[in-house]
Amino acid sequence: MGCCEATNPDLFGVPSCQRAASITFDRRTALKGILGFAGVMFVSSCGPKPVGDATKIRLAFCGQLLCVVPYEVARARGHFADQGFDIELVYTRGGNAAMQALVGGAVEYAGTSFDVALQAVANGAAVRRFASTGRLPLFALAVGPQRANTIRTVKSLEGTTIGISGLGNADHALLLYLLDQAGADASTIRFATIGTNLFDALRIGQVDAAMVQEPALSLIAGAGGRALVNFMEIEDSRTHLGGSYEFMGVAVRSTERDQRLPEMRRVAKALANGLADTRTIPPDDILAALPEALLAGSDVAQLKQIIERYRLSLYPENVRIDRGAVQRVVRAQEIARLLKPGAVDLNTLLDMTAVEG
Repeated sequence: MGCCEATNPDLFGVPSCQRAASITFDRRTALKGILGFAGVMFVSSCGPKPVGDATKIRLAFCGQLLCVVPYEVARARGHFADQGFDIELVYTRGGNAAMQALVGGAVEYAGTSFDVALQAVANGAAVRRFASTGRLPLFALAVGPQRANTIRTVKSLEGTTIGISGLGNADHALLLYLLDQAGADASTIRFATIGTNLFDALRIGQVDAAMVQEPALSLIAGAGGRALVNFMEIEDSRTHLGGSYEFMGVAVRSTERDQRLPEMRRVAKALANGLADTRTIPPDDILAALPEALLAGSDVAQLKQIIERYRLSLYPENVRIDRGAVQRVVRAQEIARLLKPGAVDLNTLLDMTAVEG
């Protein structure tokens, strides 16, 4: 599982400019192959349309709401159209499905967490990562109400039980990296694999701490717990990890890189403008840019607070890739034994020249 697994994996929705339409999804068909768009949730194709001869492109990414924001903002505010694109934003069931769609030729571009790109290349995929739209993972290490006053440092986690979604998942790898950075002995820690719904286990004390996302973090704080390390805050990441931690970004097939380079630069420009808006426009305008189906069932007031709190940390000032942030993810994957040292040549995976300036 990557950092950007879908927060609502059963979402079947429609673009925000349409009313309730029914889209059926045949899981058997989806599993038949990459070209069947395995795990696709919906295509967002509303918003300003480019005039004249527009370039049709498809960009797939996971359905994690905070991953989506800069892409939908760029679409809704016309930045893709300004660059001459008629874009389809293709929602999938997690970053792995988005990467599969790219590798299989179903889309031109894919936005995934960097750990997904690393694993894809390690397993033989030929892709180039050329733009970054997220610089922090969507996790926090939270302490439950019963231990909030006794667990004060990462080192003091030794001998405790920590809830994670699953062994080898992105939250587990990040946690192991944090423990390594703090000089804590991970062998003394019991990892409880609970899945994505960690809140209740943490709240009632079944685990001492857990890797949670929002809104679980806000809820556990309201119940008397607290964040020990909030990876969604840039200052916490700098303090505990040494800097940012490459997260969401866009890749293209390596074989098409030279052919698409001018187009890639226009995609990067549109996303850069989307990032700038995401960091500055009123949160209400950000929410208005998101498809209605994505917000269905959400506490919109709470989501507004989350966006306002984290947007300057989560979303970078520009789309240029930070190599130090990349290397932290690589190291976390190595510590978790998910990636062999030297298994991925970053000079081949990263396209540091596609983004101008």
